[in-house]
Amino acid sequence: MLETLVSQLTDPFRIGLILFLFLTALRTRAAMGLVSPLALGVVFVAILLPLTTGAETLTNNEAKLTAMACGIVSNAIILGCFVSAWAVWTKVRQ
Repeated sequence: MLETLVSQLTDPFRIGLILFLFLTALRTRAAMGLVSPLALGVVFVAILLPLTTGAETLTNNEAKLTAMACGIVSNAIILGCFVSAWAVWTKVRQ
C-alpha cells in the first residue's frame, strides 16, 4: 500500500491534474468557493485514474478500491502542497 501511495505522489499526470484543478478553483472561487470544488475534484481524480490508466494492472475490485483510497490521500497531500504554496505567495505579495 505504501508503494502505491509513493507512486501516486510522484505521478506527473496526477500532479498536473491537481494543479489545474487548483488553478481552475482559484479562478471560479467567487462563484463556487474553494472547498467544495477542490474536495470533489480530489475524489474525482482519485476515482478516474485507477479506472482508466491502470485498468489492465488492477484485476480485482479490492485492488481498485485500494488504489482509489490511496489516490484520495495522495491527491489531498498534493493539493495541500499547492494550497500552502499559494498561501505563502499571497502573504509575500502583500
